[in-house]
Amino acid sequence: MRQISFAHTTDQVIAGTKDVTRRYGWMDIKPGELLQGIRKGQGLKKGEHVEKLRKIRVVSARREKLSRLIDEPAYGADEMRREGFPGRDPADFIAGYFQCRAYDVVTRIEFEYVE
Repeated sequence: MRQISFAHTTDQVIAGTKDVTRRYGWMDIKPGELLQGIRKGQGLKKGEHVEKLRKIRVVSARREKLSRLIDEPAYGADEMRREGFPGRDPADFIAGYFQCRAYDVVTRIEFEYVE
């Protein structure tokens, strides 16, 4: 099973308050695909192991510009809640988590938790 890291949103995944994530790449992801959520997968020190969080199932995946979060305020507010950051300013989210330009295109992955 493919792994997906939630290093910055571990608490939200554990609590189940996050059901959308955005990623560079991941263009081959398909609805129905099962993924193992993990705390982090890169930068592990010698002797450290991957910490499994929760299994998820992809509901939908599509490519979209990050700027949609800013250009459509109602959409941006709802997506911030779904990303696990209710009330967060989408521009701050983009700058803090993506460190890129708002017009960059990413893969938006909607998922559900699998018990």
